[in-house]
Amino acid sequence: MDNSSVVDMDRLTSWMDENGIGTGPVTDVVELAGGTQNILIRFSRGGQDLVFRRPPLHKRKNSDETMRREAVVLAGLADSDVPHPRLIASCDDHDVLGCQFFIMEAITGFTATSEVPDTLATSLDQQHDMGLSMIDALAALGRIDPETAGVSNLGRADGWLERQVAKWRKQLDSYSELEGWPGSSGLPDIDRLGVWLQAHRPQDWQPGLIHGDFHFGNVMFRLDVPKVAAIIDWELATIGDPLLDLGHLLATWPNETERRTIGLAKALPGLPTRDELIAQYSQGSTRDLSNVDWYQALACYRLGILLEGTYARSCAGKAAADLGKRLHLTAESLIEQGLSIVDRTHVG
Repeated sequence: MDNSSVVDMDRLTSWMDENGIGTGPVTDVVELAGGTQNILIRFSRGGQDLVFRRPPLHKRKNSDETMRREAVVLAGLADSDVPHPRLIASCDDHDVLGCQFFIMEAITGFTATSEVPDTLATSLDQQHDMGLSMIDALAALGRIDPETAGVSNLGRADGWLERQVAKWRKQLDSYSELEGWPGSSGLPDIDRLGVWLQAHRPQDWQPGLIHGDFHFGNVMFRLDVPKVAAIIDWELATIGDPLLDLGHLLATWPNETERRTIGLAKALPGLPTRDELIAQYSQGSTRDLSNVDWYQALACYRLGILLEGTYARSCAGKAAADLGKRLHLTAESLIEQGLSIVDRTHVG
């Protein structure tokens, strides 16, 4: 693709000159594929590999705010032990490129949903270490103090956990505005899961910075050792309960007994078990993990509803039919997983 169609590289270069970001010509310009419609372009300047990130050309209502929030998070993570791309600079002057954008360091590594090096694919021990490294990175994120990091204004902590079930149920109900969607009856017993979540919500919790979409697709691993190189795609980051990130990872962890698929490039049978993940998290966190089942069930509820949104849009002809059907099946599987937690606790 002609990168000039998505960003004026001459104007961007002038802006970098004005802000002291490298010197000399911009080379090796490549547009990167991503999990969202946001635009990512990797390039080199002055011996440094950088990545430019901006909203899609046809911006959504909150696209610029999303970019601003992500830049704030990356700035707040500076000097922390959370692996992340280092923020180089951000721009909120829309006269430059017509949008909010930022530049960050390029990360050398791979995402396991698209590729897995042969050395890792053939080593159960390295696969195990790789999984534990994800948990270590997540525990480090849970230790971030929002006030110290300057990110406390990214969300309203007061009542956050109490709002979750009602918030996502309201979003599910909003899909009824899309013509052709059969309604929530297509998700098995989602009301039972929601009632259980409300009835068994933890009474005490500690606010923190959460990623909001922590899974294999948003983690890059190093090429030399089985460790996380960087957590990426922070656009859903907010202030909430970091244990929901743990619940999200548990809910999306590869499990051959469930109908859903995690989308890894290759099977990794050496990955840690669910119990090992929880035990590893406890070593890097002082948070109370006695309600970890609840957080996993909430993650199933939340993610299932989010994925059902794509199915609802596909029913209305606003998303690809095959994608909508696939994500609907995944949403069904997530709700089933949540209900299995309810049944396992014998208190549902």
